[in-house]
Order: sequence, then C-alpha cells, then structure tokens
Amino acid sequence: MKKPEIKTALPGPRAAALIDVDTRHVSPSYTRGYPLVAEKAAGLWVTDPDGNVFLDFTSGIAVCATGHCHPKVVQAIKDQADRLLHMSGTDFYYTAQIQLANKLARLVPGDGDNKVYFGNSGAEAVEAAFKLARWYTKRELNIAFFGAFHGRTMGALSLTASKVIQKKHYNPLIPGITHIPYAYCYRCAYNMTYPGCSLECVRWVEESLFRTTVPPEEVAAIFVEPIQGEGGYVVPPPEFHKRLHEIARKYDILYVADEVQAGMGRTGRMFAMEHFGVAPDITAIAKGIASGMPLGAMVARSNIMVWEAGSHASTFGGNPVSCAAALATIALLEEGLIQNAKERGAQLMAGLEELQRSIECIGDVRGKGLMVAAELVKDRTSKAPAVDWRNQLVQRAFEKGLLLLGCGESAVRFCPALTVSSEEIDTCLSIFADCLKAFAC
Repeated sequence: MKKPEIKTALPGPRAAALIDVDTRHVSPSYTRGYPLVAEKAAGLWVTDPDGNVFLDFTSGIAVCATGHCHPKVVQAIKDQADRLLHMSGTDFYYTAQIQLANKLARLVPGDGDNKVYFGNSGAEAVEAAFKLARWYTKRELNIAFFGAFHGRTMGALSLTASKVIQKKHYNPLIPGITHIPYAYCYRCAYNMTYPGCSLECVRWVEESLFRTTVPPEEVAAIFVEPIQGEGGYVVPPPEFHKRLHEIARKYDILYVADEVQAGMGRTGRMFAMEHFGVAPDITAIAKGIASGMPLGAMVARSNIMVWEAGSHASTFGGNPVSCAAALATIALLEEGLIQNAKERGAQLMAGLEELQRSIECIGDVRGKGLMVAAELVKDRTSKAPAVDWRNQLVQRAFEKGLLLLGCGESAVRFCPALTVSSEEIDTCLSIFADCLKAFAC
C-alpha cells in the first residue's frame, strides 16, 4: 500500500454491526478513541470488515514491533503450535522458555548475570518486580513518578500516576508509594530551565524528600520509565537516570526500569535505558517482545532474584508459542529493525520539527527512534494544553485513514512498527499536516 483507502463512511455497515454487538457484550471500561474494527493486517496496514485500509502508526499500542503478521513470526508461531501449545513453565521445563530466558538475560543492560520471570503482560511484569523488590530488600516503601503508567492490576496501579479515572473507586491501594515529578523539561515542575536547573528534579529527591518525609533506608525501589510512555513520550535529560541511579546506589535502593513501551528496539536501541548509560537492577518488559503474542518478562540480577519456589508464579506466563514468537521477534530486531527504527525515527522527528516551525500549535516535538510525540498547545507562550484539538486531530486522522493515539494531556504519539518505510513516514506526515489545518494555529 502507498496510501490509505477509505471506501465507506466510518464506521462502515459491517464494522458498525460488530460495534453494536461489542457495545452489548464487552466491558465498557475499554477506551476506544475511534470506531476502528480490525479485520486483518499486514505490515503497517490494517483492513476493516468493509474493506477500508488504514496506515497504522500505533502498532497495537507499540506491540507489533515487527509489523502486523510478519511472515517469520507467523511461521515461528505455526511451527511451535505444531510441537507444544502449553505445559506451564512454573511446574515443568520446555525449550522455548529456556532459550528465551537465556537470550533476555544477556540482552538487558548489565553484565548478563540475570534471571528471568515470565508473565503475560506489562502489568504482570511490573507486579513481579514490585513483589521481588519487597522480597529482596525487606523494605516497604517505594518511589514512582507523576505521569507514570505501569499497569492496571492493583500493585501496578498503585505505582501508576497517569489519569485519575484509572484509580477512581479502587482505593485504598497498596500503601507506601510516593510519587514525585518526572524530568519533563517542557513543563518543569520546578519552573526551571535545563541545563541551568542542574537537574533540580534529582537534587530534590535527596535534599528534600529524603530529609523530610521518606526515610531512604526504608525505600525498596525506584520505579521509573526510561522514557515516559502514556505520560507523554517524555524524554528526560541525558544525565537524569545516571544521577538518580547514583542516589539509589547510595541508599541501597533498587532501580527498576519499566521498559514495557520503550523497550525492544523502539528507541533505536534494544532497551531505552541504553541511551542513558544505566544498568537497572530489575527490568520489566512486554509489548514489543513478541510481535502481538501475550508475553511479559521481569529480568533481575541473579543475586536479587533469590525468592523461594512458590513465592510467585504464573500458569500461562512464558507460554511456548509466545516464547517462540519472541525469539523470532528478537532475531528480526537484531538483523536490522533496530537500525531502521533509528533511521526512520530521525526522518519522522525531522518532519515534525519542520511542521513545528510553521504551525504554532505544535509546542514540542520529542522522542527517540520510533517513540515520538508532538505536543499540541493553544499558544507557545502559555503552553496551555490543547486537549480538544489533540482529540479532534486523532479523530480526523482516522477519518483520513491514519491511525494515531494520544499520550499525556495533549500530545500525539507516533509509534509505528519498526518495519516502517521512508514512504510510509512521508504519508503519515502528509496526513498529519493536513489534519492540523483544521485548527487556527
């Protein structure tokens, strides 16, 4: 495909009929921004039941790293399904899980002396990290960040601080978690400007938080996204993680990196934390790990993952079919898709920055690799978030055949498959620019 093909009003009659059934029988807690019904997909192109074809710059919320239905991943799934569908890695051994653990242990930043716990999702990976941190340190307090999204299960939700609706009516959550400002330089919580701020957001942790309300010797872990995802694709300054990690080391606090959205090649490195020169104690992985198959992993240093048999497990975690898909995915990433993410990401950033020069409502463009955001504002002086404009733009893009998602309060995220071509980047930028014309900016 070279451009989207919209043949009917959206949703078309077949899609509308399916949405009607969905409305009657599927949980209303899901957040569907626009009425896309995906029938089939290949690469970056999604077809609905009415034959409308969309260019997908969401990749299933940064999941389909190798594109939809990559033939090598599909073949690995088929081959594994012929051999073994399930055996439960918590009670038995099997080849695919062992091979994937061996691979992941060596991929995460550090010396490779790691162990891997398998679950089914990012939230499960974070839950496992949360429990392991308590087990290992015997401490009850934890630190997380405003804007963070770590999942919706009760432990992960307790660490999350993204949208209030995610916590409404679920209190009390797990106690002992303190949320602090992330290094969001475009909207600095301390009203300072980088680099003149000398990283006040890090200095404040030790000089204020640890002196007034949170005893550092009682903190088990700092949970942090290398680049914030749902919070707005916020890229911190280069030295942010290194400085924060130094404080963690000083007080024997574990540094837990949530790589669920940023990892698996999306930023132009296998893991986003590689950009910052930090080897976390624990890493949570999911989304792009298996090209669409459900899988999560928590990787920790071997001297930390010392919990006893039976202290945590998952019946379906590390399913052999998902593990086979992950091995095929990692091979594709290493064979060139990470490099493509770096190159196409640079093209996407350059295109958005060019639009920013002439379109006033693009307040900020940021990202690494193919984890890119454009933040919309009412004006650049006040930086007032253009929430309605962002929502309307995402809807207009859908109507023109481009699938996008929001993030943060008023940003548009671009997270296409790492297989994206130069021509597909140009098509996306053209449609995005056209959609912006609807606003007086």
